[in-house]
Amino acid sequence: MDRKRSILVIGGGTAGWLTAAHLAKFLDLSGHGHLEITLLESPDIGIIGVGEGTFPTIRETLKFLGIDEAQFIRSTSATFKQGIRFTDWVRTPENGAHSHFFHPFEAPFYADGANLAAYWLLQDEKSRPPFAEAVTIQNRVADARRAPKRPHEGDFGGPLNYAYHFDAASLARVLAARGKELGVRHIEDRLRSVELDADGAIDHVLTDGHGELRADLYIDCSGFRAELIGNAMQAPFKSVRTSLFTNRALACKIPYDRPDAPLESFTVAAAHEAGWTWDIGLAGARGIGCVYSSDHIDDDRAAEILAGYIGPRDVEITPRKIPFEPGYRELQWVKNCVAVGLSAGFLEPLESTGVVLIEAAVGMIAELFPHNGPIDAPAKRFNELMTGRYENIVTFLKLHYCLSQRQEPFWRDNTQANSIPDRLAGLLDQWRYRPPGRFDFILDLESFAFFNYQYILYGMEFKTDLGPARSDFPNVAAAERIFARIRNFGERATHDLPSHRALIQQINAQDERLLAV
Repeated sequence: MDRKRSILVIGGGTAGWLTAAHLAKFLDLSGHGHLEITLLESPDIGIIGVGEGTFPTIRETLKFLGIDEAQFIRSTSATFKQGIRFTDWVRTPENGAHSHFFHPFEAPFYADGANLAAYWLLQDEKSRPPFAEAVTIQNRVADARRAPKRPHEGDFGGPLNYAYHFDAASLARVLAARGKELGVRHIEDRLRSVELDADGAIDHVLTDGHGELRADLYIDCSGFRAELIGNAMQAPFKSVRTSLFTNRALACKIPYDRPDAPLESFTVAAAHEAGWTWDIGLAGARGIGCVYSSDHIDDDRAAEILAGYIGPRDVEITPRKIPFEPGYRELQWVKNCVAVGLSAGFLEPLESTGVVLIEAAVGMIAELFPHNGPIDAPAKRFNELMTGRYENIVTFLKLHYCLSQRQEPFWRDNTQANSIPDRLAGLLDQWRYRPPGRFDFILDLESFAFFNYQYILYGMEFKTDLGPARSDFPNVAAAERIFARIRNFGERATHDLPSHRALIQQINAQDERLLAV
């Protein structure tokens, strides 16, 4: 008879329920009686829901879990996300004039024999279109407030790459329902203490109403509290504030002025004097938050910036204050305990990496799960991969800051050499003479591809000088034809695709029709 293996997930929310549901599906929990997954969730602890945006990987995750896309959208007030618009990151606005660039999810158009990045770089800087507009149709589609797909196209598919904006608390409920369907045992109770054995591993956890709970593997999804990995296992936390300065956020939701208000299909990240403001359009409200560095402005000034961004309102809005320390635990798997989500680390939600890191961690746990033998056998490899992934995300996020021409102290401090990770500094030195390429990155350690770096690099007006090597790129005419095709495809797509608001309304109306039957 097979030896029983049990997993205890501590904490609910997106991290806990995504972890439990994914493992239940991957391990085929319902078909293996010797496996058991339990999730312990306190009824008193709410969901922070800082980042209500995702990366396109979420589509494969939801599809894997067997969640219907339209039902997910209806249940979580979700909308489509095609990328991020960065406003005023390059320079401080003057006389009401703002600048922006777009980071689309769609990869640049590729054709044999034509490196479009190189040919774009060789064009006249004064007349060429922005990089994202030149190499993909998604820039035009998003600017026109069109959806990334049409109503008849199937779940999680469509002509353009996309993710979602969603209500975090609602997503947790959707994941919880699916996790229970897949066989996850749910206990609502308060964690009282964590007891270790003589070797320093977790022996059991003690709860108020269910007494002792034991498992082979304990997964800490308790958020910033880090009840297991931090408080019990004492895994050290590595701060990255020397590179990423923001450590506070003020968050709120505001209703639309009218039900048919235009709906953006991208996150807005608007730079301000000491950080940036997010603006996320859900189906029924906008999620808005001010991210800032407490070393550069105080809470009152941040509240003024947030209020100024929102503008006059009839109803007073009281934002939630969310303090955080940017960083991560280099040892996220210690003995029989592994951390997932905020307990493992937190980096500002600039590129929606929170859910991405949960997906990466739980995917590795599922693949590496020891069905027999030492439960901590995968720990070394897991820690190497997750540490590398966090380090590379820090590098990617820092890229957004260190090239800015803004003159406020926060932004000037971000350009100081001692705040730029060594790896990023080395890459920037190379990218002065060539664009980022796929061999700059190791896939299993990356959340972002080389073209994601290109979008940020050239959106921030970085200079790559290919002039002396112009003769190495002779296919100018062919490249120009491709650029023209991209423009034509983009114009056609803005006519063929529905408006974002119209598609979301149609999906939500389907639920009303079903209820009426």
